[in-house]
Amino acid sequence: QVLLVESGGGSVHAGATPSLACSTAGHTYSRGCTAWFREAPEKDREAAAAIYIGAGRTFYADSVKGRFTISQDNAKNTLYLQMNNLKPEDTAMYYCAADEAWLVAPLKRLGYDAWGQGTQVTVSS
Repeated sequence: QVLLVESGGGSVHAGATPSLACSTAGHTYSRGCTAWFREAPEKDREAAAAIYIGAGRTFYADSVKGRFTISQDNAKNTLYLQMNNLKPEDTAMYYCAADEAWLVAPLKRLGYDAWGQGTQVTVSS
């Protein structure tokens, strides 16, 4: 099973522009989907963004559209999430996920078979 490792979380103020990174631990995803999900306290895990590997097609939740950017660097086996204009409601544990299938619904949890342990992002007003 592929191990995904997130980094880049922390405590920031509203309006900050941090980025998250997810290493796929030496495994190169040449096809399929990778995504960032987030889970706030007492809420379900939801997708923030996803990308079709190789095709460059991206998908975003309405709540982050225009503020977050997902990208992937296959040469570094790393997935990124650039977050701009963070809001307190973006506070959550952020998880990266990956699957080598072309998922029909990349913003749904179902289908992803590799997950990271998560990195906490806390946004204060």
